[in-house]
Amino acid sequence: MLLDFDRLGVWKWVLVTITATVALFLLLPIVFIAALSFGDSQWLLFPPPGWTLRWYRDLLADPRWLEAAWTSARIAIAVTVLSVVLGLFASLALTRGNFRGREILRAFFITPMILPVVVLAVALYAFFLKIGLNGTFLGFILAHLILALPFSIISISNALEGFDKSIEDAAILCGASPWEARFRVTLPAISHGLFAAAIFSFLVSWDEVVVAIFMASPTLQTLPVKIWTTLRQDLTPVIAAASTLLVLFTIVLMLLAALVRKGMKK
Repeated sequence: MLLDFDRLGVWKWVLVTITATVALFLLLPIVFIAALSFGDSQWLLFPPPGWTLRWYRDLLADPRWLEAAWTSARIAIAVTVLSVVLGLFASLALTRGNFRGREILRAFFITPMILPVVVLAVALYAFFLKIGLNGTFLGFILAHLILALPFSIISISNALEGFDKSIEDAAILCGASPWEARFRVTLPAISHGLFAAAIFSFLVSWDEVVVAIFMASPTLQTLPVKIWTTLRQDLTPVIAAASTLLVLFTIVLMLLAALVRKGMKK
């Protein structure tokens, strides 16, 4: 190997120190927010003068917060299903197709990952406002789908490129139709790519705030938008409690995804 970590000598500890410092720098704000959510002060004071679960009780007793969380969940689930289905068909065309402009089309699908989110949000807001989709449930789904689809296409395309197509051809030679072979042979073989696409699509929609701010209306808000609007009006620790649960749910989902992918590999 060109680089053996165990043979780096003193540089090994230098790398470990740098890595630990960067990780601590990135994680400390999350730890502070979690600590503030248990503080008994009605303001965001650190360190908290005391500890309480009051803000979590207030959060779970407020129907506005629950409605925002339920809206985020519904939008994320719909985006996940559409992103995986459309991403599968797009990935099949991009990896199996042999047509002119394929690479240009691939770059077009990846564009939402490259553009600044605020630029995309302004463009979607102007367009959806003209066609009457701004502030609607369908508008939220379409806007989040544009952001999630590139992640789905990348995950599924990588899985398809690592799959031996001769296995699918062998199933066709044994009497299966092309679509039956794809459904019974190819899809189980690339299930790890489909699962990764679903996880990334859900998290992209669940955590999105910039585009959601432009899409929101007084009667339709996602949880990140609710956190943002409340933060501008009042520095209540309920915001810290909501943010902590949001981060905790994301971490649990990522750990679950890692366990499921590990089980698939075995």
